[in-house]
Amino acid sequence: MARAFRPVLLLLAVAIPAVVLRLTGTHPFAPLGILVFGLGVVAASFVLAWAAEAAEMDISGGLAIALLAVIAVLPEYAVDLYFAHTAGSNPEYVQYAAANMTGSNRLLLGLGWSSVVLVSLYVASKRSGRTVKALVLDSGYKRELGFLLIAGVVAFIIPLTGQIHLLLGIALLAFFAYYLWRAAASEHGDEPDLVGPAARIGGLPKVQRRITVVTMFVAAATIILFSAEPFADSLVEGGHALGIDQFLLVQWLAPLASEAPEFIVALLFAWRGKGAAALGLLISAKVNQWTLLIGSLPIAYGLGGGPAALQLDGRQVEEFLLTATQTMLGIAILLALRFPRWAAWTLLALFAVQFAVPGQTGRYVISGVYAVLAIGAFIHHRREIIPVLTDPFRRTQKTTDERTDELVGV
Repeated sequence: MARAFRPVLLLLAVAIPAVVLRLTGTHPFAPLGILVFGLGVVAASFVLAWAAEAAEMDISGGLAIALLAVIAVLPEYAVDLYFAHTAGSNPEYVQYAAANMTGSNRLLLGLGWSSVVLVSLYVASKRSGRTVKALVLDSGYKRELGFLLIAGVVAFIIPLTGQIHLLLGIALLAFFAYYLWRAAASEHGDEPDLVGPAARIGGLPKVQRRITVVTMFVAAATIILFSAEPFADSLVEGGHALGIDQFLLVQWLAPLASEAPEFIVALLFAWRGKGAAALGLLISAKVNQWTLLIGSLPIAYGLGGGPAALQLDGRQVEEFLLTATQTMLGIAILLALRFPRWAAWTLLALFAVQFAVPGQTGRYVISGVYAVLAIGAFIHHRREIIPVLTDPFRRTQKTTDERTDELVGV
């Protein structure tokens, strides 16, 4: 029993300094604030992720996967929505809302998707004794990909208009609600495969498990609410103090802190030979980012005193264009529900190149490379485009011979 709670209590203890500083109104030196409040966010994120996984014991089907992906990225949303809300009264913060969103989005696909695929193929090759060159998803994931394709295409409205309008936000939130409704009606047929602390909590008796999970949710959410604002402000102030571009600090450090648990959970799944489930979790998280997160930004902006549209400057438009074209390449690769090893290396390499080719020209060049490769992949998989686009609107059909997690070599 004590073993199940030990990691949770340890992480909650790590987060105590952040809560104490916030309750006492203490404002530490910005770099120290980044460390203390960042640790609070990371610790709470792990507790939140474990609670969400353990909750799968009581929530079945596709809805469990969708909700897990939503909960896992809540810390990131808390930081980004704070930036958007503050931007309503302080226009300087608009850039930080865009930075956090685009950074987390590109991190999820460029580093997350590729790493999960490469780890999955390594594990499969080691187990089978032969080279495995592609991760294959079952047909149930076509619906997730369809939602992502539609949301990804709609996302181009943002760089084309240079704004995120309230009407677009409402439409994206409605689309996300429809996504959850369809997820609740779908069944992947897999039993929950929990690892680490989540497995021990999931193995508790039903009543005790549910009380524990709810308590973990409440504790983690409270810590995140206490830590998100001072963490976000510390990132901005820390950039000034350390002589680092605040945009870049917000774009990469905040998502790394908030998404670390999600990445680790996905990598653990991949290491255990559950590559399809791991990639499915990250695909669902990507859908959440392009619908729930972006849709919430103009609403938070308006509640903070801003007008109906969150206006973006030139750099933010470039960042959204780069993020949207990267998303299109990821979708195009997966249209046939098959993720080759070379594609994972390509996404990882292009993600790394953006740090070596900074500036406006670099962003446009990399966006062009993503676009050209995506167009080529769409042409190659052209027969799959319509089925994937229409799958979110088809009636759910349950089958008994669905492949749940298949890796094949060619």
